[in-house]
Amino acid sequence: MTARLGAWLDERVGWRKIWEAIFLRKVPKVNWFYTLGSATLFVAINQAVTGILLTIYYVPTPDHAYDSVQFITTQVPAGWLIRGLHHYGASAMVILSVLHMLRVIFYGSYKYPREMTWFTGVGLLMLVLGFGFTGYLLPWDQKAFWATTVGTRIAEVVPVIGNWILRIMRGGEELSALTLSRFHGSHVWVLPALLVTLLGVHLYLVVRLGISSVPKSEE
Repeated sequence: MTARLGAWLDERVGWRKIWEAIFLRKVPKVNWFYTLGSATLFVAINQAVTGILLTIYYVPTPDHAYDSVQFITTQVPAGWLIRGLHHYGASAMVILSVLHMLRVIFYGSYKYPREMTWFTGVGLLMLVLGFGFTGYLLPWDQKAFWATTVGTRIAEVVPVIGNWILRIMRGGEELSALTLSRFHGSHVWVLPALLVTLLGVHLYLVVRLGISSVPKSEE
C-alpha cells in the first residue's frame, strides 16, 4: 500500500527525484568546518520558531513594548526560555554566518562555478545583520533606545543621502513610535520574506552545484 501510494505521488509530483537530489547526492570528503552553513540554518529555524511565539504576546508600541517583554520573561510559561533562545540565537546566527563566510573565503569555495552561491550568501549575511539591528530596538529599554539612536545616526554620515536614510529609518528626525513600528514591521515581515526567498535560491544552488572539496596542497 505504501509503495503504491509513493509511486502514485511520484508520478504526479516527482518527489523521488527531489529526494535523491537533496539526500542521496554525492558529497566530497570534508571536515567539521563545512557544518557551519547547516548550523546557521538550524539557528535560523530556531529564530523563526521562537520569533513567532514571541509575537503572540509582544506589543510594538512605546507604552507597551517594554512591559510586554517583561510579561513574556516573567509571566508566560517558558517565556524566559523562548526569549533567551531568541536573544542568544541572534548573536549565534551572526557569529555562525561570519564564520561560514570566512570558511568559504579560506577554502576558495566562492570560485567557479559557485560565484552565484557566494553572492546569495553575502546577501544572506546582510539580512542577518539587518535582523540583528532591527530586533535590538524591540525591547524598547534604555540600552536598545540609545544603541539604535547611535546606529541610525551612523547612517547620517553617508554623503548626500545620509539625512534621507536617517529619516527613512526613524520615520522622522528622532526615535518615536513610528521608528518602533518600522523596525518591528521590517523585523517580522520584510526581512523574513527576503530571507526565505534568498535562502531558497542559496540552497538550490548548493544542491545544484554541490559543495567544494577541501583544498589539497600541491606536492
